[in-house]
Amino acid sequence: MTIGYEKDGYSVTLAQSEADLAAAQRLRYDVFVAELGAGGADVDHAAGREQDAFDAFADHLLLRDLDTGEAVGVYRLLRPEQAAKAGAYYTETEYDLTPLKRSGRRLLELGRSCMRADHRGGAGMFHLWTGLARYVELHGSEILFGVASLKGTDAAELAGPLSLLHHMYLAPEGLRPRARDYQPMDLLPADALDRRSAMVQMPSLIKSYLRLGGLVGEGAYVDRSFNCIDVCMIMDTDALNQRFARHYRTAAE
Repeated sequence: MTIGYEKDGYSVTLAQSEADLAAAQRLRYDVFVAELGAGGADVDHAAGREQDAFDAFADHLLLRDLDTGEAVGVYRLLRPEQAAKAGAYYTETEYDLTPLKRSGRRLLELGRSCMRADHRGGAGMFHLWTGLARYVELHGSEILFGVASLKGTDAAELAGPLSLLHHMYLAPEGLRPRARDYQPMDLLPADALDRRSAMVQMPSLIKSYLRLGGLVGEGAYVDRSFNCIDVCMIMDTDALNQRFARHYRTAAE
């Protein structure tokens, strides 16, 4: 099986060169820094690149617009052997991953996922996820995990979606990372939660993960440098919604 393909005006590839990595980092800058207000010591404002020490060890899944050649979507993927070389997973800066690492399952960290604004809501995300599904199958990944963000750092303003995630989507204890700088998520009791309103407030990426059977770790992490509150998403490939799994695996064939 190969990862790359072209369809519907897009190409899906893994970064193969410094130029490819730079394209991914520039897209991340446009979304995370320019659009969402992220910052931090590793951001290269002069070059317009959002980067960190994990980039050199990871694979970078790129979605390109075939008309312009520009990168319009990206996923950073870190397998166990790559994390060993890096010294850790990025998620370990925010969460204790001991339960996942003790599970005996093959892990894959999903990170830095973003899509250029004018390509959201269409075929682009579908093809980026198709590439991800092919990557997962190729490498035999069993547990997918990573942090996903809710914009803003005031937990009270995000009480609805955070509480919904805690009450309805908490991972089983054996697969439940815990936030290091612990921000409680159960800010509202279950019987006082407006589930419809909370789901409307939920970021689209997190909703996509939930539709695929995603669950969350215990507690949230306030990431002030990225102007967001992070939750740890976990997806067990054994429990993935099979209709979606078959759909994404075969979409480009």
